[in-house]
Amino acid sequence: MAATTVVHLLRHGEVENPANVLYGRLPGYHLSETGRRMAETVSKAVAARDVVEVRSSPLERALETATPVAEAFGVQVVPDERLLEAGNLFEGLSLAAGRGLFRDVRNYRHLWNPFRPSWGERYIDVVTRMKAAVDSARDAARGHEAILISHQLPIWIIRMAAEGRRLWHDPRQRQCGLASMTSFTFDGDRLISVGYSEPAGSLVRRPSVPGA
Repeated sequence: MAATTVVHLLRHGEVENPANVLYGRLPGYHLSETGRRMAETVSKAVAARDVVEVRSSPLERALETATPVAEAFGVQVVPDERLLEAGNLFEGLSLAAGRGLFRDVRNYRHLWNPFRPSWGERYIDVVTRMKAAVDSARDAARGHEAILISHQLPIWIIRMAAEGRRLWHDPRQRQCGLASMTSFTFDGDRLISVGYSEPAGSLVRRPSVPGA
């Protein structure tokens, strides 16, 4: 029989972001106090699992989420650029309920194709790098489990691709809460199920910045 391997995609915890900035790949955005509690809560929730590999996006908020998780299993966090947040031309702008972005007509030239999307990294490119990251972690943790810490849009996009769904979507409909886990179970190299859980769901206080 082929080995069963589980790769969990863990979204980072809440970020300190009082200006409601679309921070994307910008440096300097760290977990809030609640975000740190989320990371600790997840680490306790998964402590009994058979995790042998923990990898993370190199952005601060992801690494800070990964640290207590890796410590729970006595492993080192392995940074992986393929788990980065999606590139976005609007990063650094204040969302302010959408007004900060849409009040400047110069931004409109980037909104011509929501299916690609025209304002950032192509969905298909996100799928390619996220699939490579998942496949690599599956191979490294063969017969066990791995946890990969990433960001909302990349996790949601690879899930939709894995489930055979279209990639363009309404960001408000993503099932990928803060510190949530999207779990891919493999029989050998064959994906047999996709699961979703929110081990720190009780700590979520408010909607987060889309794509964070």
